[in-house]
Amino acid sequence: MTTNILAIVDHAEGKLRKSAYELVSEGRRLADASGGTLTALIVGKEVNAMAAELGEYGADTIFVCDDSCMADFDADLYTAAAVEVIKTTGAGIVLVGSSPTDRTLAARMAAKSGVGVAMECISARLRDGRLIGTRAMYGGKLLADVILEADPQIITFRSNVLNIEKNGKAGAITPLAPPPAESKYRIIEKKVRHTGSVELTEADVVVAGGRGMGGSDYTVVEALAKNLGGAVAASRSAVDQGWRSHEDQVGQTGKVVSPKLYVACGVSGAIQHLAGMSSSEVIVAINNDKDAPIFKHADYGIVGDLFDVVPAVTAQLQKMK
Repeated sequence: MTTNILAIVDHAEGKLRKSAYELVSEGRRLADASGGTLTALIVGKEVNAMAAELGEYGADTIFVCDDSCMADFDADLYTAAAVEVIKTTGAGIVLVGSSPTDRTLAARMAAKSGVGVAMECISARLRDGRLIGTRAMYGGKLLADVILEADPQIITFRSNVLNIEKNGKAGAITPLAPPPAESKYRIIEKKVRHTGSVELTEADVVVAGGRGMGGSDYTVVEALAKNLGGAVAASRSAVDQGWRSHEDQVGQTGKVVSPKLYVACGVSGAIQHLAGMSSSEVIVAINNDKDAPIFKHADYGIVGDLFDVVPAVTAQLQKMK
């Protein structure tokens, strides 16, 4: 059964998010499997320059809604634009990311279309033209398959769970006029929070602290992350202790990261944590327990007190600058 695919991509600060490449790559795989076409949709202000890049990852057509009225996320306007493209392309499957705005958009598209939505999936496959999304449940102890019985089949994916593959295509760019629908929202004021660090799911370097931190003082981990130009993360046990926010949690019930370098400080290496970082290119483990499971998955391991090792590494990095 032929099924057309639509990937709705996100961007920030003039750049496509990593999830955009993931969704388009996955969309290409699904389109090839079903014999359908892949369309991408990008919405915002001054986003034309980003559109061409999506063709390289497999999009046959890229709809671009580029207008000042779409500069900030507006649930009404963004939903109207997405629904219009679904109707125009006859998309039977819609792929969306997992940011707060992505989840809002997915839920509203589903409500407008009178269909269900599979949230926070980690993989998907086709069976007889129907999309089966797999998602974790009960703290990662169970994997459940979700089958959507009506089109469009809308699915959101967690970040960093899909493979990114260049396709070499040159997708056709199609302008999309802003929707005529009036919005119920009006932005009074916008405050941007600058944390001084890279967004966790987008970071090339992640330094994580686990139960071995022994408390909420993450100064040594933060200093190393800053010197490496990376982000700070935490294991579930550290978050459960109240040492770090859930926003920093990496693992089955937290965020999935796939950086070039992952430094695990005082992280034992529970299965749930590994599920959130095992695809990292290089893993360095620092732990005073030589039998910690994390060492079986690390490319490099240091057995020692993290409060001795991490500051020493940071000091050496500072000397090299």
